[in-house]
Amino acid sequence: MEGKETVFVVSDSVGETADLVVRAVATQFNGGFVEVKRNAFVADFADIDDVLVMANDVPSIIAYTIVIPSLKEYLDKRAEEEGLVTVDLLSPLMTAFSKTFNKSPKNKPKLMRQLDDSYFKKIEAIEFAVKYDDGRDPRGLLRAEIVLIGVSRTSKTPLSMYLAHKGFKVANVPLVPEVAPPEELYKIPRSRCVGLIISPDKLNSIRKERLKNLGLTSEANYASFERILEELEYAEKIMKRIGCPVINVSNKAIEETADSILKILKR
Repeated sequence: MEGKETVFVVSDSVGETADLVVRAVATQFNGGFVEVKRNAFVADFADIDDVLVMANDVPSIIAYTIVIPSLKEYLDKRAEEEGLVTVDLLSPLMTAFSKTFNKSPKNKPKLMRQLDDSYFKKIEAIEFAVKYDDGRDPRGLLRAEIVLIGVSRTSKTPLSMYLAHKGFKVANVPLVPEVAPPEELYKIPRSRCVGLIISPDKLNSIRKERLKNLGLTSEANYASFERILEELEYAEKIMKRIGCPVINVSNKAIEETADSILKILKR
């Protein structure tokens, strides 16, 4: 054989795991001496035959992460016939899992990629919720999957973050009589907007506690019944104008309200 020493990374998925392991090992041997060639999304015997042809032309090792039994067996058999060295990077650990935890593997490719996609979707949603919290940038309303509206202390921010952890892009807008809602609020489909209401007594209690935590007197206008009734009446008018569904959060936990929101969206 002639040519540079090569490790052929073969996978029925992306091949990132095998690639990282091979490069980590190569660094222990002055890594630059070996070439790593990744062969991802191997789906049939013909794909494996192509790798074997290339591997026969250079000093090589085939390192693989294949979970489809028929492909793995074919690669092992054909490589042995060709006198090629193969290293199965998954089977030893999968066997240990099966024996120790008494569970069977799914033997399905791309599961890690699905997990990664879900993770990055969640991170993107969390960043979105932070960026468009409390009506900071009205442009986010047009991009949001869920828009929450309501007066102060109706759990808009905690709900936004909870739903973001489930992968939903959420924006929220506080409704204050002295501040007109952004025009974008009237441009989104009403099915994507949810109004949050609360009983005056509950809101009064929450706001008094909030003022106490801030070291302020509970007699401030923020917690007065007159002010609360004014805000709730104003919020109700905005919600009726939009025509959005409304949820009373008075005695609901965040998780319970979030479930109600998701049920509304499914309709």
